[in-house]
Amino acid sequence: MSPQKKSEEFYKKLRGQLYETTTWPSEYLYKFIVPTDPNKIKQIEDLFNNLGAVITTKESGKGTYTSVSVNLQMKDPDAVIAKYKEVANSVEGVISL
Repeated sequence: MSPQKKSEEFYKKLRGQLYETTTWPSEYLYKFIVPTDPNKIKQIEDLFNNLGAVITTKESGKGTYTSVSVNLQMKDPDAVIAKYKEVANSVEGVISL
């Protein structure tokens, strides 16, 4: 199975779970892991800039990776997924949790 197909199946499942478990609009907590690089962290921050997001970062014990948490009011699961895709397409090496 191609990575594209796996990705679309993942997002389809996530969309269903979000509709089942949450009343929209709602706050959503994004979690990303990136190699510790100020430019990569800034890229993520810039994608959520001017949206009212609360962004926190925490470096790993060895300083190799940084966790970026973004808490943001989202209108529906499609908006949540669109933002995940935007981050994945914009920030090289990002891992979405």
